[in-house]
Amino acid sequence: MRFWVFSVVASILLSGCAQKSDERHYPLHGQVLSLDPAHEFVTIKHDDIKGFMPAMTMPYNVKELKLLDGVVPGDVVDATLVVFSNGAHLTAIKKVGTAPLEPPPAETATPKASSGFELLKTGEAVPDTSFLDQNGRKRRFADLKGSTVVMTFIYTKCPLPTFCPLMDRHFVAIQKVLKTDPSLAKVHLVTVSFDPLTDTPAVLRAHAKTLDADLSRWTFLTGDRDEIDRFGARFGVSVSRALNDARDITHNLRTVIVDADGKLVKVYTGNEWTPSQILDDLKGVVRAN
Repeated sequence: MRFWVFSVVASILLSGCAQKSDERHYPLHGQVLSLDPAHEFVTIKHDDIKGFMPAMTMPYNVKELKLLDGVVPGDVVDATLVVFSNGAHLTAIKKVGTAPLEPPPAETATPKASSGFELLKTGEAVPDTSFLDQNGRKRRFADLKGSTVVMTFIYTKCPLPTFCPLMDRHFVAIQKVLKTDPSLAKVHLVTVSFDPLTDTPAVLRAHAKTLDADLSRWTFLTGDRDEIDRFGARFGVSVSRALNDARDITHNLRTVIVDADGKLVKVYTGNEWTPSQILDDLKGVVRAN
């Protein structure tokens, strides 16, 4: 009995240690640009986070909303970024000063992606843009006709677990179901990188390997940056890159379903969608085709 109690206690302690070791804590210093308490987010333009990521402008989750009491755009804050395997959030937020908000002039960063066209509407044909796949082969979007496509936009150096890495994890989960559901045999996954400077075909091929991606069902695309920006903008993808550091990429998230005729079916905004939601929607699209 004593041994059993000791074993249980030891297991609990070891479990607690494992949970704590999964967390990484980083000091963050930057300026608050905007707050979204309804979604528990604050957007901060911050300095380099040593050992984790370069200077960036990112929205961060804040679980304890009271930490934002009295904080307004323009405030300079110190905080602690807590990163774990599938998420991240800020804690210990402390106002240390204030500064005028800088306007976003064109000379400080490349303009947000702009296609010169309106956002695609449901039922409209997706532009037949040219890409390079993970093997360096030229691919056009029209090559995917005949398959229902689920497509998302990422870059492989994205540091936050709740942004691009979450899109990867969601696609891994979807891929598992595609392999076992005959009704979804003609569904194809596509991941488009909007950072072609870093995400060369070789990098995307290595990235696909880390995800155990079945390249017969999941394609990774890169190509000309301006072409990709124009393509993504048709779905509402917004990308800004600082001129003084190409690693400083500010972006939003979009994931879409395109039917077998190459027409837009649905756009998912942000990171709140789930694999099961897309799988349910896919079954409806496949039945309609």
